[in-house]
Amino acid sequence: METFLIKALQLIFSLSILVLIHEFGHFIFARMFKVRVEKFYLFFDPWFSLFKFKPKKSDTEYGLGWLPLGGYCKISGMIDESLDKEQLSKPPQPYEFRSKPAGPRLLIMTAGVIFNFLLALFIYSMVLLQWGDTYIPLKNVTYGMDYSSTFKNIGFEDGDILLKADTATLERFNEDCLRKVVNASRVTVLRNGEEVVIDIPEDIMQRLLHDKEGFATYRYPMIISEVSTQSAKEAGLQTNDRIVDINGVGTVAASDVIKELHANKGATVMVTVERDGRTVSLSAPVDTVGRLGIMSKTSLLKLYEPVTLRYNFFSSIPAGIMLGVNSLKGYVSDMKFVFTKEGAKSLGGFGAIGNLFPAEWDWKLFWERTAFLSIILAFMNILPIPALDGGHVMFLLYEVVTRRKPGDKFLEYAQIAGMIILFALLIFANGNDVLRFFSK
Repeated sequence: METFLIKALQLIFSLSILVLIHEFGHFIFARMFKVRVEKFYLFFDPWFSLFKFKPKKSDTEYGLGWLPLGGYCKISGMIDESLDKEQLSKPPQPYEFRSKPAGPRLLIMTAGVIFNFLLALFIYSMVLLQWGDTYIPLKNVTYGMDYSSTFKNIGFEDGDILLKADTATLERFNEDCLRKVVNASRVTVLRNGEEVVIDIPEDIMQRLLHDKEGFATYRYPMIISEVSTQSAKEAGLQTNDRIVDINGVGTVAASDVIKELHANKGATVMVTVERDGRTVSLSAPVDTVGRLGIMSKTSLLKLYEPVTLRYNFFSSIPAGIMLGVNSLKGYVSDMKFVFTKEGAKSLGGFGAIGNLFPAEWDWKLFWERTAFLSIILAFMNILPIPALDGGHVMFLLYEVVTRRKPGDKFLEYAQIAGMIILFALLIFANGNDVLRFFSK
């Protein structure tokens, strides 16, 4: 329950920041072009609001709704989700959105997306300034990786060290590394001291989405950090022992140990450990769920030599911009998989978004996830779907090109159609979350 609350709080806090910045973009550009803003709300307020106030000599009511699914900025004379037909039935007023030229209206509509993207660049820059960029070069991962069955089926083996995707050097293990691998024709790995080339099938991403096992994880030895049960203590296991063999089967990595323990549930096994430069063999019981009664050291930064890039204020800005632009490019390139059968099944709603955040509050990860969500929000909002900013932009561009303004009735119907599409997507994505939860 505590994990759920921590993730939920991070999600709500993050989305609140993103929504406020997005709507503030619309607000500030509307006021810049002397367009009246009637409401500025965080969260939606059907039937009632939790809080609202309207400053003296202001046309804008500010408030906090009770439904935490976003927020809105109600601009006078604009066909939006409020579907205010009464206002549109009256003659256009000078302060209304519909009375302004296409250029200012276009800027008002794109301002939210622009502000979200700029926010992402700013956050990335400040994260680099505060914490730097620490990563483990793949060449330093001497134990290699443990691969999912999807990749083992095409030729990868546990312990392979990733070197190149086609001719591009694989420097660090992240989303960009996976993109390079799945988009490559051949991947070069280091196996037992020799370079091995693996052919990558064109449908590898579809297989990955279907199998839902991921790509790979870091491989590391099983070094005991704590002996947690009396039976393990009596067996002679000690802190800092490295388990290298179980019942005669070599266990180079922790994953090998886990595999052998699961194969010997409820039995007593012969365990060989490395201790102070020598090997020690002892007999130890495995419980009925495949545990030995120990805790292991899994600090990758202590096991493998990391690299940390430090930035001052002036160098963090271009580095943050590059990181944001690359994140956007990567996300856009991944969108093509959404239109496949397996990609559609992988869509997620608020549950999937919440799982982006860690189970323990970590400010660095929080801000990184918030920056990434800001990029997603900017991209999704600019899609040419009625009811989104991109839908309004699409009709405005049509007006600029044809010099003909779409009728209010047409825009109203388009807005309704867009809202139906969005609600359907919302239900579908969150439905996937529910199905995944109950299929665990």
